[in-house]
Amino acid sequence: MKQVQEKSGNGLWLGLDTGGTYTDAVLLRDGRVVIASAKALTTHWDLAVGLGNAIRSVLGSLPAGCDRSDVQLVSVSTTLATNAVVESRFSPVATVLIGFDEPMLARSGLRRSAASPILQVRGGHDAGGEELQALDETGLAAAIRECAERVEGFAVAGCFSVRNPGHEERARALIRALSNKPVTCAHELSSKLDAPRRALTATLNARLTPQIRHLIDALAAVLEAELIDAPLMIVKGDGSLMKAEVALEYPVETILSGPAASVVGAGFLTGLGDFLVSDMGGTTTDCAVVTGGRPAINDEGALIGGWRTMVEAVDVRTIGLGGDSQVTLDRNARLQVGPRKAMPLSLLALQVPAVLAELRTLATLQHLPDYATQFAFRNPGREAPAHLAGAELRVWQALTSTPRRVAQLVHSSPGRDALRRLADAGLATIAAFTPSDAMHALGQQQGWSREAAELGASLLATEERNTRGARETASTPEFCRRIIEHVIRESARVVLATALAHDPGIEARSGSWGLLGDRLTEDIVSGRRFSTLARADFGLATPLVAIGAPVAGYYPEVAQRLGATLAIPEHAAVCNAVGAVAGVVSQSAEVVVNQPTFGVFRVHDPAGSRDFEAPEPAIEHARAAAGELALAAARRAGAADPQVEISVREQRASMGSDLDYLAEALVRATASGRPFAGHLHAKG
Repeated sequence: MKQVQEKSGNGLWLGLDTGGTYTDAVLLRDGRVVIASAKALTTHWDLAVGLGNAIRSVLGSLPAGCDRSDVQLVSVSTTLATNAVVESRFSPVATVLIGFDEPMLARSGLRRSAASPILQVRGGHDAGGEELQALDETGLAAAIRECAERVEGFAVAGCFSVRNPGHEERARALIRALSNKPVTCAHELSSKLDAPRRALTATLNARLTPQIRHLIDALAAVLEAELIDAPLMIVKGDGSLMKAEVALEYPVETILSGPAASVVGAGFLTGLGDFLVSDMGGTTTDCAVVTGGRPAINDEGALIGGWRTMVEAVDVRTIGLGGDSQVTLDRNARLQVGPRKAMPLSLLALQVPAVLAELRTLATLQHLPDYATQFAFRNPGREAPAHLAGAELRVWQALTSTPRRVAQLVHSSPGRDALRRLADAGLATIAAFTPSDAMHALGQQQGWSREAAELGASLLATEERNTRGARETASTPEFCRRIIEHVIRESARVVLATALAHDPGIEARSGSWGLLGDRLTEDIVSGRRFSTLARADFGLATPLVAIGAPVAGYYPEVAQRLGATLAIPEHAAVCNAVGAVAGVVSQSAEVVVNQPTFGVFRVHDPAGSRDFEAPEPAIEHARAAAGELALAAARRAGAADPQVEISVREQRASMGSDLDYLAEALVRATASGRPFAGHLHAKG
């Protein structure tokens, strides 16, 4: 067994973040001051490789007087769960639905994936927690035996299980008796009504468990190899932290972990309580609103990859626009930036000099081949999955570990689509011209091959001229400045849309404000004057915090167009890693009080329902139960000395003009505290 020794006052906290392009690492002294940071390329085929490289790099830059033995806490924000859901990369699981009818099953969306056998059994409860019909344990046992060897886990969801979890708990016990596979119960993930969405959330959780286990095991091995003996925490989608062993049980709660860490880090580095944060990475831009030091939470649950979960997460607006967004030309030769990500040409040429030589050769040709600025290669250590067939298999067989021009690999639109699918599955990498290349070509960013960036811009500008039938090719600087302008304009647009969406009813959507409003919005984000005679303007009324490696090249102009006070904090380039270790442990519990029969006030405590004759003692009992549940959950998740806040939201119904009564009360307790920090040691 492992336990945490008492923490000291001068320990180091290690924060980690896996982004689309880079994996970042930071060291904070006692969780307060950043003393070292480092970056390593993200290795999408195995995130632990990039994490290990970043850890070794940041440990190599420790200041005098510090030692790796001083590391007392490690925390990581990860894109693993989010990307797995978006890309539908799931482990096969079985979903047990207790008391579900066909409309409920259809609404859950579970039939979207063939990777999840659905086991429907009789049982379930009503809204008052009373059993509707007995659980069919015989039928369930037969179904478990039939599919246990074909799946890696089970999800269990019962009708009204938040009012009585008895059938879910009995089903879990039966699964464990017949199988050694992990089990997720829906009532433990959310206490809100909506059984179909609880079932979906439980299924996603079960599907993600093997993947998060691989990440945690691999990261633990890296920490052991580096002689780091400290607790490991994971960032949840609401920005709070939980111990790695708890994350193994609830991996679905790490959805939107990265954007949540950026919000926490932005507040930590700036000290601001009210602001709008824009996190620009290599792949996406994520925007969120913070009020009173707390990020806005999506009340509807995180929406990822078309799946509406019941996971509490930061209310974030995301667009596929980043420093490494692929620059392409549409059919009308108009520049498009994103939403797909590509490896920058300047980075590829730095790593593989033969690519630079090929770009030089292409620049001498009178007639360019298709996709002249695009290359692709197999990712290291990846083998072809057994299900590959058709175009995907042919493209895979043409790919090698050495970059080749895309035109040498595919010769049709189906081939291009197949290559994209291989890239989405993490099997291949596509390299192309990106805004990061444009910045290198203009000399506004350094570190990679400027010559490759200039050649890529020249080739793409020539392609634009040929497609348009123009007489002259745009100069390299002119072409690159147009790409930068596009990024600035679209960044300003998403920031403005995030601010407007925070106030219900005024969100700007195309056409919703009429011609004048749309014109005004377009002029603001484009930096144009609205009218020579009339003055019209609006912008941000709150500070704009810009974080992420690329923001210095874009956001001063974004802020100016929006009339905003801009803050780009020190360590903005590694803000997510800072946020990964600067958060608190926070766990919530909800207990419902309702009237199944008039005059009977029932408390739906997970430990067992209890009836009262009056609302006051029922609510008081619910407060005590919710507080104990939240405290226990926070301590288990790794909180040191958590404090509890309790709120009660009553729903009342009318009995006439002057009388009303309590129909339902929702008691919510939240326990929060700083994470335990110290050293682990083997005992017993």
